[in-house]
Amino acid sequence: MSTYARLLGYLRPYRGPIGMAVLGMFFLALTSGFSLSMAVPVMNMFFYQNAGITPEAPQKQTEGGGDVTVKLYNLAARAKWEVYRWIFQADRFNVIRRLGLIILALFLLKGLADYARGYYTTVVEQGIVKDIRDGLFRHVSDLSLSYFHQRRSGQIISRFTNDVTLVRGAVTEGLASLVKEGLLVVVYLSIAVFLSWRLALMCLAAIGFYCAIITAIGWKLRKRSHRIQERMADLTSDLQETVTGIRIVKAFAMEAAEIAKFARHTADYMTAVLRFEKLGMMGPPLVEVLGAVVALPVLLFFGGHEIFVAKTLTPARLILFVGAALSLMQPIKRLSQVNATLQQGMAAAERIFRMMDTRLEIQELPEAQEIRGLKTSIGFRNVSFAYSPGQNALEGIHLEVKAGEVVALVGPSGAGKSTLADLIPRFYDPTSGRVEMDGVDLRHVKLGSLRRLIGMVTQETILFNTTVRENIAYGKPEAGMEEIIAAASAANAHPFISRMPAGYETVTGERGVKLSGGERQRLAIARAILKNPPILIFDEATSALDSESEMLVQEAIDRLLAGRTVIVIAHRLSTVARADRIVVLEKGRILEEGKHEDLIQKPGSLYKKLYEMQFGWGKEEEPEERTEA
Repeated sequence: MSTYARLLGYLRPYRGPIGMAVLGMFFLALTSGFSLSMAVPVMNMFFYQNAGITPEAPQKQTEGGGDVTVKLYNLAARAKWEVYRWIFQADRFNVIRRLGLIILALFLLKGLADYARGYYTTVVEQGIVKDIRDGLFRHVSDLSLSYFHQRRSGQIISRFTNDVTLVRGAVTEGLASLVKEGLLVVVYLSIAVFLSWRLALMCLAAIGFYCAIITAIGWKLRKRSHRIQERMADLTSDLQETVTGIRIVKAFAMEAAEIAKFARHTADYMTAVLRFEKLGMMGPPLVEVLGAVVALPVLLFFGGHEIFVAKTLTPARLILFVGAALSLMQPIKRLSQVNATLQQGMAAAERIFRMMDTRLEIQELPEAQEIRGLKTSIGFRNVSFAYSPGQNALEGIHLEVKAGEVVALVGPSGAGKSTLADLIPRFYDPTSGRVEMDGVDLRHVKLGSLRRLIGMVTQETILFNTTVRENIAYGKPEAGMEEIIAAASAANAHPFISRMPAGYETVTGERGVKLSGGERQRLAIARAILKNPPILIFDEATSALDSESEMLVQEAIDRLLAGRTVIVIAHRLSTVARADRIVVLEKGRILEEGKHEDLIQKPGSLYKKLYEMQFGWGKEEEPEERTEA
């Protein structure tokens, strides 16, 4: 119930629309009941000989009850008498005409009530879905990189699409339909009790038995719904990976294998759905069986006894009772279908709330302070870091990067270079030790102010599926066109942008697929130039480029480096020779540091060995993966 109670918390901002929806449901149930109750007077008109029916004038109640109760009773009795007199104190034709007008008005009111219920229910439903998606996205955006490294992107996307859609069903079916059908049950049951309380008790016994069965089925439905949603997450992940990696799929002629894998996922999903539906579809037939058992043999047998033996019921009232009982079965039948939808929604809500409850590893302390710029240095004080317990990616790092200094990080793949750089913008926090900026622990600095000081250009350039202009201005959306063009020119990007069909309004495609590698890198550098940060982190921005593109990108980088504090993660050692200092890492430790000229002369140094491997023997190290340990 805690999941459902938490879901109900999203209803608070929508009290007005909820009230209107409930009002529509109330009038819908009320008019449905009145429509059914009109059957008796209509049958009386057709099957009895008297032209009209004039009820006796009501007698005033003078004893028993308080003054208010007496007045209300007398008022209700008088109103009922006036209505009956207007309808029935006439010839047969006029009585039928008046009944027809009343029935028409009832159905008109019923239609309006149903429309109001549907519209305001949709307002609430879509509002809750929006609020859940917004809250989930806010939380996911605050999660650390490790969360995304440990999960497939398709599984995360599935929470926003499939799971939230199922929650919407739970809101619509579980709340709106629950109230609507519940009110109909109350109205039809009230009619049944009014006509014959003895027969109504039999209906209640059948309903209680049915509810016990449906409750037991509901628990199993939720478990099976979890499996359906897991299978859908697997399917979404597989689809997303295949679409984004379609170039590799085709290059290795793996279409048949991917098709077979996708077919396995769809088969698993179909099996899970069939198991769920097999159980969920038991409800409606069960209602039909109970309806047949109660309405036909039981009600007709005992109803006949009430008419012919006990003389407490007329044939018309028995027919109306059977009609009310059968009408009662319809909302109960729909409630059984609601149960299946509700259990699916609750399972989806549990998964969404589990993601929302994921602890934020990178948290901003309440007393965190703003930082305006880098004045003296960035310091690593005995820093160790592990992605998994017991497996340190960094260990005992002592390093000082002075303001305005260009420091290059080099070393074999897996040495910890990217991990060390990721600690500066607090993508991760150290397992032990601390990272400082101007002597202040970064954990005591506001995240927004810290990251505004840092620009990043990575080996894998990320562009968004929007215009060139918007990609360049991503870190500074308020930038004017002149600033954007100046940044693009400084990044050697303006010439190729000008040749595009729509210039700066050209859409780059998903991940910049319409551009070459060199063009993507120059846009990324233009983005960093426009942001104009005092601290830059380069994760080998030229390693995957051809010679011409590398030259253009390197020229742009040289312009960008001027007057900034720079961390360069280098795989090609030719790009770091001009660095103020080179830090060599191996197995998460700093092995040596110094200038290029000093390290290359040092006998037995790892830097000299790496340099000779690249230039002496003509071999180059494979580019390091971004997700190195």
